[in-house]
Amino acid sequence: MEHVQGLAEVPDAPSRSESAPEHSRAPHVDGRRSRWTEHRRARREDLVGAAVEAVRRTGPDFAVDDVARSAGVSKTVIYRYFADKDELVDAVLERISDKVLLPRLLGEIATEHTDTRAGLRAVIAAFVSLIEDEPALYRFAYAHSGRSGRADLVAATEHRIAEALAALMTERLAAAGRPQEAAETWAYGIVGMVQLGTHWWSTARTVPAAELVEQLVSLAHDGLGELLPPRR
Repeated sequence: MEHVQGLAEVPDAPSRSESAPEHSRAPHVDGRRSRWTEHRRARREDLVGAAVEAVRRTGPDFAVDDVARSAGVSKTVIYRYFADKDELVDAVLERISDKVLLPRLLGEIATEHTDTRAGLRAVIAAFVSLIEDEPALYRFAYAHSGRSGRADLVAATEHRIAEALAALMTERLAAAGRPQEAAETWAYGIVGMVQLGTHWWSTARTVPAAELVEQLVSLAHDGLGELLPPRR
């Protein structure tokens, strides 16, 4: 992840000259406004990247000072792009969801597997490996879930995974000519079981990661193996 190093502060976009004719100044001002908007977007993205690196180094209780050091800027610059720490936390959670969690998990759900058990193992193993590979980001995400007055981005991520699983199960059931109403219940049940079981394991560590995966796969598959029709 690239850090922001010594980027010059850019003043606010200049106001439109009141003396210039409307037809002559509009394209120039619009172009400047577009470049300024793109600059702010890119700078904000850089600062979010620096914040993610700060979480990796300091853990879920990172301070804005940690982000400023990671980015090589002052706290004043951070607050120029984020109204407060809550807004910065939201941006980091969104980055973790969009760039770390969802690509790996949705990728496994979309991948063709030999049978139901192999598919479940791939998705569950991907989630467990995320905790092994990115423990600080995982702790950060769940430490900041369900904050009062803020969107719950962790729950939103879980919903997207459950809906993707439900769509897959619905397709299997429909292809076999069977009712599909239970697909969402099963999908949310699996996601909840895996998330809560893995969250407990992340601190208890009672068994190796590979054994945890097999335990969860057995629990999920022994139910779904009886309920889902075989893959065609």
